[in-house]
Amino acid sequence: TVMMPTGVPVATVAINGADNAAILAIEIMAVTDDAVAARMQDLKTGMAAQTQKNVSTIMTRLEEIL
Repeated sequence: TVMMPTGVPVATVAINGADNAAILAIEIMAVTDDAVAARMQDLKTGMAAQTQKNVSTIMTRLEEIL
């Protein structure tokens, strides 16, 4: 990332990181659009639930191994 002068915002996402780039764009739009903000919150809630499910699966498998 290169330092840009004031007035030239810079955001960095990974190569092949289109999902994160889209989420960043949506979060920016959500600042002024309550409907977009609500849908973004729903997306994040779903992502958190999926992460917790993945953690539970991993922990169950570890318990079986150990």
